[in-house]
Amino acid sequence: MTSTELNVIAPLESPLPPVPEGDVFTASQWTTFLAIADTVIPAIEVSATHSLTALALHPSEYTNAVQKIQQTVPADVGPDAVPRYLAENASAAPGFRERIQRQFGHYAREDAVKGIRVILSALDTRPGCLLLTGYTTSFHLQPVNVRQQILQAWSQSYLPPLRHIGRALPTLCVATYVKQSATINPVLGFPRAPLHGKPGKDFDYDFLQLPPGHHQEIIDTDVVIVGSGCGGGVCAKNLAEAGHRVLVADRGYHFPAKHLPMSAADAGIHLFHNGGVDVSDDSSVSFIAGQSWGGGGTVNWSASLQTQGLVRQEWADEGLPFFISSEYQTCLDRVCQRMGVSTKHIEHNDNNRFILEGARKLGYSAKEVPQNTGGKKHYCGYCTLGCGAAEKQGPVVSWLPDAAHAGAEFIEGFEADRIVFDTVRGKKTATGVEGTWTSRDEMGGVSSSIRTKRTVLIRAKPSFVGAIFPHAHNPWEGGILTTMCDEFTNLDGRGHGAKICAMTMLPSWVLPMQPWRSGLDFKILASKFPRTCGHLAVVRDRDTGRVYPDPGDGRCRIAYTPSAFDKKNALEAVLGMCKIMYVMGAEEIHLSKGDVLPFVRDVDRSSMEEGEGINDPKFQAWLQVVRGKGLNQPEATWGSAHQMGTCRMSSTERKGVVDPQGKVWGTDGLYVADASVFPSASGVNPMVTNMAIADMISRGVARGLRVEEGARL
Repeated sequence: MTSTELNVIAPLESPLPPVPEGDVFTASQWTTFLAIADTVIPAIEVSATHSLTALALHPSEYTNAVQKIQQTVPADVGPDAVPRYLAENASAAPGFRERIQRQFGHYAREDAVKGIRVILSALDTRPGCLLLTGYTTSFHLQPVNVRQQILQAWSQSYLPPLRHIGRALPTLCVATYVKQSATINPVLGFPRAPLHGKPGKDFDYDFLQLPPGHHQEIIDTDVVIVGSGCGGGVCAKNLAEAGHRVLVADRGYHFPAKHLPMSAADAGIHLFHNGGVDVSDDSSVSFIAGQSWGGGGTVNWSASLQTQGLVRQEWADEGLPFFISSEYQTCLDRVCQRMGVSTKHIEHNDNNRFILEGARKLGYSAKEVPQNTGGKKHYCGYCTLGCGAAEKQGPVVSWLPDAAHAGAEFIEGFEADRIVFDTVRGKKTATGVEGTWTSRDEMGGVSSSIRTKRTVLIRAKPSFVGAIFPHAHNPWEGGILTTMCDEFTNLDGRGHGAKICAMTMLPSWVLPMQPWRSGLDFKILASKFPRTCGHLAVVRDRDTGRVYPDPGDGRCRIAYTPSAFDKKNALEAVLGMCKIMYVMGAEEIHLSKGDVLPFVRDVDRSSMEEGEGINDPKFQAWLQVVRGKGLNQPEATWGSAHQMGTCRMSSTERKGVVDPQGKVWGTDGLYVADASVFPSASGVNPMVTNMAIADMISRGVARGLRVEEGARL
């Protein structure tokens, strides 16, 4: 139990925008989809006969399940909590269907939606069912136990498309259910808001408002910054303090601290890109990115690591000597000082303490991770959903208020469509940004469809591994990422490898990462969450992908598949994580891999002396199975929260997108200043590196604006 003062933050609700009009599925397709969902998350009851609506268990099986779940249920929860949890299926969770409608209607790619529709329709025809299930009976008319066997067979199919569907649909259903369920949080003892810390007061922003109208609104400024995240915030402060008129425009909206942390259901829509997650073209990697006022700095985990020396040298060797200069170190130190970055006030929770102590027992290198919490103790595990204490010194709390004090202006709800160019003194010069502004509704929120839309021209001057432990420790409490093991950082001698770190331990984030094996298995596994720790292998990948516009709707598409080289490095860190979990006493070790069963420690061995270390023959044999299986898709879960390098800084135009000063090659007046200019992967959480580069670029732009008309961000 931490000594931190208890003072529950009670956030205000944040109503969501309207659900897309018109059903994304036909009535029969919905029937089939909900039958799949209610197979993944079934109602569980005692019955001697199989049912279309519930998973039937023998009385002894049901009693055994209740007893297992009851072991971790808080004492103050009523006796009906576990039976209600077992009786709830996915479609009974409030808002489940609406959430699926929103996901497929707003966020899924059209080709993916078409593919799902084809499968759902086929599962309601005799030929389609025979091909996909081996039966001629429609999927939704099968008993739950038969439907469960079908999904299990799909996940192990030798046909890659079927195997992918067998893993993707359960993951979607679990992720949606955990966000919407009315019964799971009481069973876990998971509170709506953090129990540690005090509600904070943040900066009172004044955003530009436009009147209704049909003509294009024109706004003049010196500098327009598209994006209010870590790079944009630093640029706004520096350029405004240099005396220039600055306008920061962002697609997202600002949610004050009194709305934070949001519920998991609301945060995915309000605070993250694409409803919470996007996927690569081949679905091998899931991508998570912040999309609200403050960008990723609003939802990141406070980790504030400076650029590694080997990475700085690598970038210098590519013709960018600035990165090994004292000037760059000054930039790093300056941004850290502004955010009060330090390790002095860290109080580790078990999830992070186990990394330090487990690494020590194995002789691995590990360290504390500096936090951007303004020199204060910040014992909160909810910052993924926004910081209600307003202590995390992201752009919303620090850089953007500084910019406002220096005269910067802000516009939210602005979706930039294109950069406007003119020819100035014979050069292609960026002169503005054109896009669409959408106001808030009459209640000051974004939940109504009655909102003003205007076209706007802003003109500027030319110019995962989880383990279950014997005792509950409520893993959602405490700082998210305060330690790191760097034993596997440099596996090839050139800085490529992986770091082991803790991950956010919110049920809505962790439970969907676990392979689905059966409805009962999921409900029992989920009930163990209060005793769970979860760690990540953060890989510095060597090999790359690309981004490009969707040919249909223009949205950003991602072509990226982890290479064999990067998978091999990640595997070494995964094995290291398993060893750390073992020496720290884990009873069970679960991988986010569908083709490897969890390791379960023998009961008689869990009480043995620690002298044996990791030499348990059963554990060693399991590690060999993990190594033999590797981290291939779709069996292994891969995710990315740190996208970088799509507009690389380079010494020559042929090698990248921007020059060493951040200016786009072949243009005047157009600069990029965020993680997309990284010459290669940073290998650590990129916030501080991002800010330091933005600090350098924006100060250079400010100098240019003082001496010459024609430089613009």
